[in-house]
Amino acid sequence: MPIENLEAESLEKNPNLELAQLKFLLSSVEHQKDENLKGRLLEAIKENNMAPFYEEVCKDLGWTVDNALLDSMKKANEETLKKLDDAIEDAEKNLGEMEVREAFLNKAEYLSRIGSKEAALTVFRKTQEKTVSLGHRLDLLFHIIRIGLFYVDHDLITRNIEKAKSLIEEGGDWDRRNRLKVYQGVYCMAIRDFKSAANFFLDTVSTFTSYELMDYKTFVTYTVICSMISLPRVDLREKVVKDQRFWKCCIVHLILGNIYSPYIIANMLNFFKNL
Repeated sequence: MPIENLEAESLEKNPNLELAQLKFLLSSVEHQKDENLKGRLLEAIKENNMAPFYEEVCKDLGWTVDNALLDSMKKANEETLKKLDDAIEDAEKNLGEMEVREAFLNKAEYLSRIGSKEAALTVFRKTQEKTVSLGHRLDLLFHIIRIGLFYVDHDLITRNIEKAKSLIEEGGDWDRRNRLKVYQGVYCMAIRDFKSAANFFLDTVSTFTSYELMDYKTFVTYTVICSMISLPRVDLREKVVKDQRFWKCCIVHLILGNIYSPYIIANMLNFFKNL
């Protein structure tokens, strides 16, 4: 199946980790005055009425709060949450357990989308109480892990990775098994455990479907960089350099062409310059 189709069928980018990355870049001295990055972040905030996230961004990045914008987004949030609460009430009175669970899930996902972390986690816990299917329970954990990644909440990430591992051992399907490996790899990369990240990523190169975290080109690029930092030379050659899947990605072709050759001849200065 073409990559475009796989990406369309993936989980929703919720929360959207690209926004967390933009916020991180804008917090650095190098990019804090980058109007393009600021514009991209602000546009996404407006598009999704992310009032809670907007307040957090303004506080953390020292932006002046646009009170008119904030009030408008808060009003939109209140209206949507009222509809979601009404749907929950209706489901509890007139429908079955499946519909009740779906109504709670819709509210949890909305709260996550607008950046209301604690409220989202509270409703996710209620949704978990009403979820029986192993696959659906895992999907909830994946969403909670993404919230942890978005806010760099190490405790939230590690606790829910462990829960997901336990559920996988009960009989998770191959797609969710591989998805968990990608999530573990992303977290290992975040804490600079590049060897573990490389191994998790290499295990899932041919089965990657976690487009809710990143696109395939970014995933392959991270796989190559983590591998080059951490793997022994023989493993790097066998698992990365000889694998044509990596060379099909243009940016990876550039990385391998400019880093791997000088690495082999021990030109470490050029190696780290290209990193």
